[in-house]
Amino acid sequence: VQRGVVAVHPLTAFCAAVSVGVVDGTPVLDLPYVEDARAGVDMNLVMTSEGRFVEVQGTAEGAAFTRAELDEMLGLGEKGVAEIIELQRQMVAVPPAPRPVAPTDR
Repeated sequence: VQRGVVAVHPLTAFCAAVSVGVVDGTPVLDLPYVEDARAGVDMNLVMTSEGRFVEVQGTAEGAAFTRAELDEMLGLGEKGVAEIIELQRQMVAVPPAPRPVAPTDR
């Protein structure tokens, strides 16, 4: 876009992914391998800068998790994704240009 090769940014939003899990009963963001290997719950979360979900994949590695734990993991994941997207915004000179949402996408 900056060089005039394309008129409009080809991306419609930023996108980021994080891992979240429950380790020793505590929800944790961005698990290193040591924690991931012993996590009772392991989740991957991919979201756009528009707050839309691309992927939510969670697995109970030990005991099943509750809705409250899921909500807490989603909240942590959203926070982590927002931090990554903010860094992306700072690094990109020409950000993605939002496109109108089709009625079927809502």
